[in-house]
Amino acid sequence: MDIEMIEMTERKAKFIIKNTSPAMANALRRTLLSDIPKMAIDKVEFHLGPIMVDDREYESITPLFDEIVAHRMGLIPVPTDLALFGLQENCSCGGEGCPSCTIMYSLNKIGPCTVLSGDLLPLGDEKLKVKDEFIPIVDLADGQAVLIYAIAKMGTAKQHVKWQVANGVGYKYMPIIDVKKCEGDCLRLVDICPKTVFVAEKGKLKVKNPLDCSLCMACVDAEKDAVEVKADDNNFIFKFETDGSLSAEAALNKALELLSAQADGFTAQIEGL
Repeated sequence: MDIEMIEMTERKAKFIIKNTSPAMANALRRTLLSDIPKMAIDKVEFHLGPIMVDDREYESITPLFDEIVAHRMGLIPVPTDLALFGLQENCSCGGEGCPSCTIMYSLNKIGPCTVLSGDLLPLGDEKLKVKDEFIPIVDLADGQAVLIYAIAKMGTAKQHVKWQVANGVGYKYMPIIDVKKCEGDCLRLVDICPKTVFVAEKGKLKVKNPLDCSLCMACVDAEKDAVEVKADDNNFIFKFETDGSLSAEAALNKALELLSAQADGFTAQIEGL
C-alpha cells in the first residue's frame, strides 16, 4: 500500500491510497474511528458547600445537574502526547493514576459568567491546556460558583465516544474518467456535473478536477456516448479530520502503526497453526 498526500493540516488530512483493496481501506477507516488512543476527562469531583471569594459567599451550584456538567467536560478535546502518556491499566502505577497516565485539571469560576473550556487549568505543564478555549460548559448566575477537579486518562472510542480522535472519516474509489467523443451538446456536461469536474476548452470537453468526481454518473446518464466513468477498486481517495487532541499526521501514523501490528500478530498466529 502506497500513500500520496494531497492535503495535510493540523486537523485535516486528504490523501490517495494506492495499490490496495477495499478491505484495507475500510480497515484504516475503522482504526481511525475506534482504535486511536487519546486523553479525555473521565472523573470529575465537585466541591460541595459554600465557596468563599473575597469575603463573599457563593453557592456551589449550577443550573445543570452535576452529571451533565461532567459529561460536557468529558467531551472537551484534551491535548494528547502519545509518547508521554499511556493506558492507565498498563501503567507502572498499577492503575492508581500518576503523571504518566493521567492529567489533572482544576476549574474555579464565580458567576455571573459562562464557564468555558479555556477555564480548565492543568495542574502541571501548561502545554496540556485545552486548545479549544471557547467551548461552553455551563452558565453561572450571580451568586453561583463552581470549584471542580477533573482527571483525564487515556482510552479509545471502543470504550466511549469521548475518546474518539477522528471524525468525518471516509473514502471513495478513485474515479477513472474518459472523454470518448464529444459532439453536439456534450459541452453541457460542464454545467450538469455537480462537482465541476469538466471544463470546456476551445470547443472540447476536458477533465479538469478528476479527484472531485463523486461517481454520481450524472454525466454518463446525460451523454452516455461521450463520457465513460469507472471506479478503480485498487486506489482510493481518503480523508478525515481530528478533534484537535491529536494532529491529523499523528493520528494517521498511529493508525498505520496499529494496522501493521495487527497484521504482524495475525501472521504469527497463522504460522503457529
